[in-house]
Amino acid sequence: MRDPEHSPIEEGLPSRWTPERVTAWYERLPWPLGCNFVPSTAVNPLEMWDASTFDPETIDRELGWAADLGFTMVRVFLHDLAWRADAAGLLARFDRFLEIAHGHGISTMPVFLDSCWNNYGFAGPQPDPIPGVHNSRWVQSPHPKIVVDRRLWDPLRDYVQGVMQAHRNDPRVAVWDLYNEPGNEGLVTNAMPLTAALFRWAREVDPVQPLTVGIWNVAEEFRPLNDLQILASDVLSFHWYEGIDSTRRLVDQLAVHGRPLLCTEYMARSMDSEFATHLPFFRDRGVGALHWGLVAGRSQTYQPWFSQPGDPEATPWFHDVLRPDGTPYDEAEARLLREVSPRSGAPSPN
Repeated sequence: MRDPEHSPIEEGLPSRWTPERVTAWYERLPWPLGCNFVPSTAVNPLEMWDASTFDPETIDRELGWAADLGFTMVRVFLHDLAWRADAAGLLARFDRFLEIAHGHGISTMPVFLDSCWNNYGFAGPQPDPIPGVHNSRWVQSPHPKIVVDRRLWDPLRDYVQGVMQAHRNDPRVAVWDLYNEPGNEGLVTNAMPLTAALFRWAREVDPVQPLTVGIWNVAEEFRPLNDLQILASDVLSFHWYEGIDSTRRLVDQLAVHGRPLLCTEYMARSMDSEFATHLPFFRDRGVGALHWGLVAGRSQTYQPWFSQPGDPEATPWFHDVLRPDGTPYDEAEARLLREVSPRSGAPSPN
């Protein structure tokens, strides 16, 4: 993983932020502590943002619980199909979300594209979850056939730039996450052109917020893609669902680039990725920490990744922190989150 001075995708565009600029940005933030958020009433981002199922009451209630746990930031997924179906409506509902989150003292990291889970998405009302199955209705954005065919990218550019133009100066948006786990649909090398295009499109907008695409797989086949993500991102982000020893090693490898670090996915209890081991380390190193899941709901991410239809509730839960009534799954976890949070009065490690 290398960090050359200049990224080739930046020719003729605003430059990637310098380490000094992005460090100054990071030091102005409260330490990023939070989660990947989808309301418990939504089975996927399409259900979260559709006019018929957008649920600001639940969002308000659950983000209130997030604030009580000490969270300062949430990561939320948008979707290209929601834009294609109703661009103005998506913008209005996203603005309402930002208003709610900001009212609870929480900033937002929006995610535009996503290579994970199912590839049969459609706009409008979504099917019910498959009982027992983790993220049974989560859908990729865009469809894999669009990823590999640049003739189909114009609507994606309109989507990304349309949302960013509306919020390029918005202090409620903390950072733009352009692409969740590129290549996870099996298109590792094919994901590189679209990843580079996303950075070009975002640089054309020139937002006041930094850009990132997170490292999520360090296998050799991902090295060219990881290098692109590192050399193009302002702030470096990563996903890691392993034990604390390998987490330390990855943080050490990424820290040599001299940029702030955000762990934007972690915490899978049955994989030795837990709050008790990871949160103190992230806080001591000043690494932002956003785990997966808040309230157990229709996404069913308390079940493990490879759960099967009809499986009983997992023990322990895989992700998620709160039961549907807002009570913690584990009181000790809730206490630790509050103790390390800058909202509790603890000094920020930034």
